[in-house]
Amino acid sequence: MHKFELRPELIEMVRRRRANIHPFENFTPETTALIVVDMQNFFVADGHLGAVATAREIVPNINAIADGLRSAGGKVVWLVTAFDQATAVEWSTFFDHFNSPEMRKGVLAGLKKDSDGYALYPELNVRDEDIIIEKDRFSAFIQGSSDIHEQMQKRNIDTLLITGTVTNVCCESTARDASMLNYKTVMVADGNAASSDVSHNATLNSLYGGFCDVLTTEAILARLAEVGGSKAQAAE
Repeated sequence: MHKFELRPELIEMVRRRRANIHPFENFTPETTALIVVDMQNFFVADGHLGAVATAREIVPNINAIADGLRSAGGKVVWLVTAFDQATAVEWSTFFDHFNSPEMRKGVLAGLKKDSDGYALYPELNVRDEDIIIEKDRFSAFIQGSSDIHEQMQKRNIDTLLITGTVTNVCCESTARDASMLNYKTVMVADGNAASSDVSHNATLNSLYGGFCDVLTTEAILARLAEVGGSKAQAAE
């Protein structure tokens, strides 16, 4: 698991700017979605081209939040990347200039729809009622990448809890664009995975100042439990 730290001077700057170090004091489960980014075999399972070892370590936290949010009335969304030759042509800047020919071939083969790499990592607790959305860019919310914005809007979702891999690529890109589309966006500190603590923490510190809140799994589960307790008390 990554060693997570928000810089003290950043926390102090945020405190001066907005008084509360956590911008969203609470969230309504029924209008909240857990977004799980790219937890596919290609990025998670040992031996795959894009595998990140720390991604396997966050699986229990993702499952715990998913179970808690479902029970509270929220939604769970599994984002999966799907690439094909058309993607490589349309996004040639990435495929041709940021990948060697061998890597380009491996990425396209590994994330081809219905390949083993495309499949969600088997230890994830995926339920029939969950939502699975394909994307073909780092950000799920950028125009043309997926229909996630439309799907969230029709379900009245206004709050997103971002988990998955890689923290500083697809997770960060998705979180930034979600914030720009007016979602209350939360990065889960111990629910994201990158290739190093440095990359992981750089993203969380960058986003925390003006794009997202940053919370741990424990803090999120505590909020869900608090909401559940309040509902139970109100029903008595």
